[in-house]
Amino acid sequence: MRLAKLAVASVSPTVGAVTSNVDRLIEVAVAMGQASVTIGAFPEQAIGGYPPEDLVQWRGFLDGQRRELDRFASETAAFSTVYVLGLAVSVGGQLFNCAALVHRGAIVGLVPKEKLPTYNVFYEGRTFSRGGPGLALDAGGVPLGDYLFTFDFGDVAVEVCEDAWSPDGPMRRRCYSGAEIVVNVSASPYRMGIDSTRREMLATRAADNQAVLLYANAVGGQDGLIYDGGGFIFQNGRLVFEAPRFEKGWWSSVVDLDRTRRLRMENTTWRSDCEAFRLQRENVPAVRVLAPTADRSQLTYPSPDGGSFFLPASRGPAADPRERALDDLFEALALGVKSYYEKTGAFKSLGIALSGGRDSMLTLLVAWRASQLIDGGATILTFYMPSRHSQPETRHAAQALADELGVSLKTISIDEATDREVAAATEMLGGQPLTELTRQNVQARVRGQRMWNWANSSGALFLQTGDMSEKAVGYTTIGGDLEGALSVIANVPKTVVVALLERLERRFGFKGVTATLGTDPGPELADAQVAEHELMPFPVLDACLHLYAGEKMSPGEVGLALKALFPEMAPAGLEKCARRFTALFSQSIYKWVQSPLSLHVGSLDLDRERALQMPVVQKNEWH
Repeated sequence: MRLAKLAVASVSPTVGAVTSNVDRLIEVAVAMGQASVTIGAFPEQAIGGYPPEDLVQWRGFLDGQRRELDRFASETAAFSTVYVLGLAVSVGGQLFNCAALVHRGAIVGLVPKEKLPTYNVFYEGRTFSRGGPGLALDAGGVPLGDYLFTFDFGDVAVEVCEDAWSPDGPMRRRCYSGAEIVVNVSASPYRMGIDSTRREMLATRAADNQAVLLYANAVGGQDGLIYDGGGFIFQNGRLVFEAPRFEKGWWSSVVDLDRTRRLRMENTTWRSDCEAFRLQRENVPAVRVLAPTADRSQLTYPSPDGGSFFLPASRGPAADPRERALDDLFEALALGVKSYYEKTGAFKSLGIALSGGRDSMLTLLVAWRASQLIDGGATILTFYMPSRHSQPETRHAAQALADELGVSLKTISIDEATDREVAAATEMLGGQPLTELTRQNVQARVRGQRMWNWANSSGALFLQTGDMSEKAVGYTTIGGDLEGALSVIANVPKTVVVALLERLERRFGFKGVTATLGTDPGPELADAQVAEHELMPFPVLDACLHLYAGEKMSPGEVGLALKALFPEMAPAGLEKCARRFTALFSQSIYKWVQSPLSLHVGSLDLDRERALQMPVVQKNEWH
């Protein structure tokens, strides 16, 4: 037996907070060292925070990271644990996203990321240089490049996040060169369903390369990104350990490295590929570390999960995948609000304009969960601002949920203020009456202005409540319901909003949610206003959003797909919906580029700075 104790840490660094980030890393590293961990892995950019974006252009930011890496090495020198953690490093005119390997007070080496994602929410190719085979640089006396590391327990390779997402990544050549353990430091953001994709992909890499894969992921939010943690240890494709998601902490498990060596000897396909690689003399050089590593003499052979070497462990009743996805979404949104609130350090409470409609009720529930996660809790204050068009059903729903959550709800009418604004605008128009749409927007703007004025004086984080579907087609008011400091559900489609409310109703039995779901969705800016009558059925709207903005179909293709998806509806009506959606979507980009910072929870996001980069000025002649 050749046993090794491997540990993964999920931490939540803040971009730029290099000192406090490393304080936390040292705290965890000391605990790992005291527990005789062989290798302890921390996330990508754990020192400087991720994503640093253009902050890496400040030399002082890079110097601060190197200074704190030196401090980490110095303050963990008493322990024999091998630590791997991420930071940004500059050499000459190049800047690298690196994994640093630290042992016994020394920075043994720096290995740069090779696969730089520059898609969706990632922009690494804009600032970072790529590592690659044969790269060998000097980073202030520390080797930076394509290296393995040889210890008394075996050979180790380190890599960064996206390097594992390609079958042609550096893991292959490093394992053929002798690495038995691959440590991947990652900051992989949450997206709905990503956890299963991530798990399967990493299991495949560990199997393809017949290696032990130790994967550490960040947890917590940074701006609009949310990291769900959930580290892994795989051995030759088999899951050995999975850390809990959405939790800070560190966890460890013991593996027998002789098992990896034996499986490599058995696997003729892997051996043949390895032979061909080595005959080409492309071996990755190894840095030999002579200092002894953590004592492994007291480690015991790992017992099988569930007690049987031949049967999988019993997991109890399988959770419904849809409900599990909705539960994860709820937790991710709450974690995003919590991290934004705590990391900015600028707010004293959470504030919501509560209408009793679906969107604001879901935002309140997310805030309620976030307040449970925030250190010391957070007060939530809500405001119901009715007009002459508000319905008693939504008012009842808002009050019921506020009471159930123990949240303050103040009612302040907007009728008088709306009348004054309508009169003032009419005077500005020389007595010409306002359009009906403008009259409706005045109400939304009065509410938005009041929330800003209140938040400005109270120090509250004003949460914007609009959903993705209505945002996509401009069913929002600039200066009104589009206002807020943080947009909580702006990337959650309306059908998912409803599904999540239904799930929360089942989980918690809130009567306020039941009351909300019993009403027709609408902004209540005019009498008997129903959103689906003014737009289109929300399932159709969300299908258009997916097909046009997600799948990049033309309007004609969207219409054809809708006919297959909704055979019960009139084909001509569906074609009209497709044309209307695409026209509204293009015309509304100028609105949603002005919306607040939003939380990212899917592969399609309406955020020009992060995901879907659309020109504001465009024509649809190509349609």
